[in-house]
Amino acid sequence: MADVESEEASRPPAHRRYFVYHEGEYVRYADVGLGLMTHAFSYGTACFEGVRAYWSPGTQQLNLFQARPHFERLARSAKILRMKLPHGPDEMVQIACEVLRRNGFRENSFIRPTLYKSAEEIGVRLTGVRDSFAVYALPFGDYVPVDHGLRCMVSSWRRISDESIPARAKISGSYINSALAKSEALDNGFDEAIVLTSNGHVSEGSAENLFIIRDGIVATPPVTDDILEGVTRAALIRIFREELGMTVTERSIDRTELYTCDELLLCGTAAQVSGVVEVDHRIIADGVVGPTTARLQSAYLAIVAGETPKYSDWLTPVYGSTDV
Repeated sequence: MADVESEEASRPPAHRRYFVYHEGEYVRYADVGLGLMTHAFSYGTACFEGVRAYWSPGTQQLNLFQARPHFERLARSAKILRMKLPHGPDEMVQIACEVLRRNGFRENSFIRPTLYKSAEEIGVRLTGVRDSFAVYALPFGDYVPVDHGLRCMVSSWRRISDESIPARAKISGSYINSALAKSEALDNGFDEAIVLTSNGHVSEGSAENLFIIRDGIVATPPVTDDILEGVTRAALIRIFREELGMTVTERSIDRTELYTCDELLLCGTAAQVSGVVEVDHRIIADGVVGPTTARLQSAYLAIVAGETPKYSDWLTPVYGSTDV
């Protein structure tokens, strides 16, 4: 037994054998070398995306979900950081598909495109520093539990503001804000954190957008309350309206509304649709995932599984008929 454990411990992690896209070529993860002096490593000068791909056993197909909107957002992040992407959104979608194909993934997966300052030099600035682009992928399950409700706390850490580090851009360095909030929540026995803006309004989770439901009305913080302009958030607003027939308002939300709402949920590419059952030791409604959240979750999972033809344009198939 000890010999088996020793052999497993010495075996390189699986992801080091995966194919990635880097600097215009498809290579093995282990063959990509990033120096310790890489600008993005020291200063967080990078922007990235997270894209999910869902495996459909019925059709034997792997589908990227909302791929183009993700790469369009990456382009907006790059613009804020005065960085230049080497490819347009459609070409980046095809690169992501090729990375998945080369790895032969036939399970739920996660794709991470990253644009980063790759020059090996000292000095805090954005201009005059070389940009590089990479895409990697790996099999990926649930980021947070989706089969039972989350227990959350309102973090003592405030959300970064647009005047300091723009939250609408998915900037690598800004995620220390999320890490501080999430770690505080975990250290205090909670599953997730909810952060407030500098003026005390609800912003989002550590890495998720947020919705509350009260008296049949859905509310979510506006993009001006320092949220990431979520791709999943936009998709859920449409699902709420068109499939559940509900009114959705984008408005500022007070902290105490979290305690008195009928339902509360977090959402994101990684988090998907996750109901919240407790905030700051206050039980939400009956203390279980609410019926509307459950309906929303079912509708969302059916869409990403390719079971809802109305939303087929949200999916990009990875494999052609000769690949499956």
